[in-house]
Amino acid sequence: MSTPQLTKRVIKSSLIDPDGGLLIDLIVPKNERDLKTNLAQNLPKIRLNKIDLEWVHVLSEGWASPLKGFMRENEYLQSLHFNSLRLNNGDIVNMSLPIVLAIDDLVKEQIGLSNDVSLIGPSGDLVAILRSIEIYKHNKEERIARTWGTTAPGLPYVDEVITPAGNWLIGGELEVLKPIKYNDGLDHYRLSPDQLRKEFDKREADAVFAFQLRNPVHNGHALLMNDTRKRLLDMGYKNPILLLHPLGGFTKADDVPLDVRMEQHSKVLEDGVLDPDTTVVAIFPSPMHYAGPTEVQWHAKARINAGANFYIVGRDPAGMGHPTEKRDLYDPDHGKKVLSMAPGLEKLNILPFRVAAYDTVAKRMSFFDPSRAKDFLFISGTKMRAYAKTGENPPDGFMCPGGWNVLVNYYASQQEEAKQPATVSA
Repeated sequence: MSTPQLTKRVIKSSLIDPDGGLLIDLIVPKNERDLKTNLAQNLPKIRLNKIDLEWVHVLSEGWASPLKGFMRENEYLQSLHFNSLRLNNGDIVNMSLPIVLAIDDLVKEQIGLSNDVSLIGPSGDLVAILRSIEIYKHNKEERIARTWGTTAPGLPYVDEVITPAGNWLIGGELEVLKPIKYNDGLDHYRLSPDQLRKEFDKREADAVFAFQLRNPVHNGHALLMNDTRKRLLDMGYKNPILLLHPLGGFTKADDVPLDVRMEQHSKVLEDGVLDPDTTVVAIFPSPMHYAGPTEVQWHAKARINAGANFYIVGRDPAGMGHPTEKRDLYDPDHGKKVLSMAPGLEKLNILPFRVAAYDTVAKRMSFFDPSRAKDFLFISGTKMRAYAKTGENPPDGFMCPGGWNVLVNYYASQQEEAKQPATVSA
């Protein structure tokens, strides 16, 4: 991690340049939308599923800059084998996850010799045009093995997306007909990289540190985030801003749903556990792979494009339990080690954090002290969910009361729904 110089800083619109030097925007300007929509109606069509649409969202706003669409074969192979892309000027940018669109034999046949296709959303609306297309083979086993490091059954993203996908991939340049909206009451949290950069300017941030999460925020998380801000102030920064950035795309079935997490996060700010004046809460639209050290590079790279120049990383980022064995799928320390070495991430300052656990003596979340290990209680996400499901309170000081009540109420409503008899339509 590079140490900032303790000199006077000039506030500027970009604390860190987007990958490739330019933030990609693939959304068609308003004055061209009618024309492009009419063109799209006459092209061969590809039906997107919900997760495909999430990737269109990611690409359209420039999270994957400098990508301008779904990967062509040369980009796919570089991503799969090198976790990076070499640009025309020789620069290397990180790109650890393939961002691809799969089609089956029938759709391939229907496309025929067309150079362009239109993309149709899950609800049947025209979403985008894919230009100058290239179709190539989808070797699923190779993709799975290189992305996850295993082909063991039970990988959530593989089961949901890759296994049922077609045997072909289609790449090309995207023209997205209008901004992607979900109309779920959370769109105001879905700030694009451009919007986030403008928000950081508005707050006159001289450092932005991003925290990626897919779980509710407990006081251990808050301790880490508040301690990071203090560290940055000690380095000489005057106004470090936290980007609290929960993942909003596909997650596995037992993860807490996005709407519940966002309500819980808002309570954390309301209760003063995090300072609203120095925190920006937004949704990161990417689907989750649970691919450990490979995926954490994507999470870090995307935050560069959003304007973050510091990235907090902890134990087993983007990891999960092994799907068939009783152990972690990845070494819990490898994520932060990989980030510190990953090609194309050199300009991002990586902030590994110390382990936090519940201190049974101080009765609060504290940094783990190995000299009195017996005084600390580690409460995993599984244990936290078990507490909430049974209505049992965790130890005082584990989570703010308002945030905890959100989780308890969610699991109570789930159990109530499970008790309701199924109705059968006539």
